[in-house]
Formats: sequence, C-alpha cells, structure tokens
Amino acid sequence: MAHRILLIDDDDRLSRMLVRYLGNAGFDVVGRLDARRGLEALRAGSYDAVILDVMLPDLDGLEVCRRARAESDVPILMLTARGADTDRIVGLELGADDYLAKPFNPRELLARLRAVLRRRDGTRENTVLRFGRIEIDPAARHVRVDGAVRVLTSHQFDLLYELARCAGRVVSRASLLERVRGSDALERSVDLHVSRIRAAIEKDPKDPRHLLTIRGAGYMFAREPREAGER
Repeated sequence: MAHRILLIDDDDRLSRMLVRYLGNAGFDVVGRLDARRGLEALRAGSYDAVILDVMLPDLDGLEVCRRARAESDVPILMLTARGADTDRIVGLELGADDYLAKPFNPRELLARLRAVLRRRDGTRENTVLRFGRIEIDPAARHVRVDGAVRVLTSHQFDLLYELARCAGRVVSRASLLERVRGSDALERSVDLHVSRIRAAIEKDPKDPRHLLTIRGAGYMFAREPREAGER
C-alpha cells in the first residue's frame, strides 16, 4: 500500500509539481494550499507523513506544526524559503522531524521523505529495550515510564532508541544525527530534542539520571541510572 502524504504549501505551481513527482515515486499525495484546510485534512484523514511549508497565507507554518504535534506524532518535514538557522531550530523544537530550505532538488526531498518513513515504519531492529522503569518498544514506537506511554515525536523516538541501543557508550552529536537522520542537520538541534526527551522520561529533567551529557563528547544513555547528585 502506498504511503499517504499530506502536502501543505501555498505555492500552487510547486504543489502540483510535487504531487506529480511524488505520485510517480509511488506516494499517494493530498495537497492543501493553506493552513486551515491543511489542519482539517490532517484531522479528517490518516497520513504517514506531512510536508509543511513555513510561509503560509493564513497561519505561520511553525504554528501549524505546533498544533499538529499536539494532536499527532505523524512525521513532519518542513519547507522554508527563509534560510535562517533560527527558523530551523524553532521548527525542530516544535516537533518537526526534518527541515529543507527552498529552493531544493525534488530528489533530495524524496530522499529525506523516504528516510523519515523508513524510521517510522520501524525498519530498525525490533528488540524491546528495558532499563528499570523505562521501556522502549521500537515496533510500537512507544516509550513507557512506569508503564505509562510518554509522547515523543518520531525523530525524538529515533534519537532515544539509538542512544539506548548504545547504552553505556558515548555518542557524539554528529554521529547521532548521521545515524538517525542521514543528513547535514544542525548538531545543536540534538540538544533541543534531548531536552524534550528528558522532560518525557526523567523524574527531574534538570538532573537527568538516564540520558546524560558527556561534556565535550556527546551523550550517553546510562545502563544503570546514576544516583541523584552524582556527576
């Protein structure tokens, strides 16, 4: 069955081109030209991913991302004609899974979309990882703490799962991005996602016991949670 993609972009010419291009690549693409209709389509249908433009006529795409993320963990790939790092960081902080600046090569968009969907479809190994009160289930793409499901975006789940697979070993930011994203995304975007992951899984996100920062080296998921106050 073809993956169903929601495209929200007010550039009618670009949208029609992407609908044809991605359709020829085997995707079922639904296009909407403004934020209101895009959000309505997202709420009414089931989609495997959303391609979302930042510059929309009726509502900022970043606000659309925030609203979409509050209701769904569907992967979101954002497009922008603004190249500022700030826009990319805000988008990632709001829960976007990837970011692509306009103008772009449609082949790069296709490659990034496929990468997001591969992660979403759980093509990685499906071993459930357990660390005390934390359980990470890649097949269901759920994280449970004391039996309760905690909400993470698709990209945040991948970051956590990759770190947990390497439990006890330090993973650099650059290496982590390469493993889970496969692109030249900003290394500092990892810090933003890690803060969200800590908020979901740690008793005290400001004093983490599982997901540790190793200064000057990267991050490490501790096999045994460190004691409070231990550094």
